[in-house]
Amino acid sequence: MTEKGGNMIDTDCITLTRYVLEEQRKHPKATGDLTQLLNAILTAVKAVSSAVRKAGIHQLYGISGTANVSGDEVKKLDVLANDLFINMLKSSFTCCLLVTEENEKAVEVEVENQGKYIVCFDPLDGSSNIDCLVSIGSIFGIYRKTSSGPATEQDALQPGNQLVSAGYALYGSATMVVLSVGDGVQGFTLDPAIGEFLLTEPNITCKPRGKIYSLNEGYEKYWDEPIKEYVKSKKFPASGKPYGARYIGSMVADVHRTLVYGGIFMYPATSESPNGKLRVLYECNPMAYIMEKAGGKASTGTQRMLDLQPKKLHERSPIFMGSKEDVEDVEACFAKHRSSTL
Repeated sequence: MTEKGGNMIDTDCITLTRYVLEEQRKHPKATGDLTQLLNAILTAVKAVSSAVRKAGIHQLYGISGTANVSGDEVKKLDVLANDLFINMLKSSFTCCLLVTEENEKAVEVEVENQGKYIVCFDPLDGSSNIDCLVSIGSIFGIYRKTSSGPATEQDALQPGNQLVSAGYALYGSATMVVLSVGDGVQGFTLDPAIGEFLLTEPNITCKPRGKIYSLNEGYEKYWDEPIKEYVKSKKFPASGKPYGARYIGSMVADVHRTLVYGGIFMYPATSESPNGKLRVLYECNPMAYIMEKAGGKASTGTQRMLDLQPKKLHERSPIFMGSKEDVEDVEACFAKHRSSTL
């Protein structure tokens, strides 16, 4: 540490790149490709972060005039973020296939630029909140291509337990990347003065039980009975204080709070959306991976989220994630309901 103007400056700080390089050294057979790939993602995140901060000035708010594969109206920032991710990943020479929320079909990388990884990503999660300046984010999950021959969409249809690495960026009061490369979860905050992500939250762990539940209660009319029963038990507990309710409406922001403070994030199936709303490959799986690596739990309500075998690129699933004991309480409500209907 050195002193400058009365402030202590860390001259041996751990950047995200340094952290990944140190992790790479632990694996003698590592090629460095994953490090190269993560650097490409970080470049995209920095560019998106800059665009988010300047969106109003550059008139990047508002509808672009198109809809994505899920039927959502696409915001201008969504289009920019998607293009940034695709271009950075293609030029990293580490990927063969890209799956993004914004494209109906998988994006194939040109043969001469291909590598061994498949990246599934949501370039700008929570885009309905862009215009009102609520926190938004980016989500990514990295798989290794396991088949021989040319890459096809089938190569991307892997369960989350096959993830090599996953993470998310949160564009809030600061820009943070939360990442796992298989051993724990680390949080890195962007220092705009030097343009680097610095390790600020090492070894993030999720509490075994929290005091907050997070879901859109406006849809209670459409919930299944186990969800109604669970939420009621948190509002009107037999003993102790009720849980607090917190819901932002940006998955990244809601899950990040759940990861840091404990509790549970829920996006259940409803009678209107019987398969849930969140997408398996680039929303549920990466976030579930992070939560599990931090000691939490992620479930569909009836099975481990990461064990779900996706059959379509944009497949949806209900999801419950957060503190292990809280998620187990939800699973118990589903199990109780199943046994009562047999």
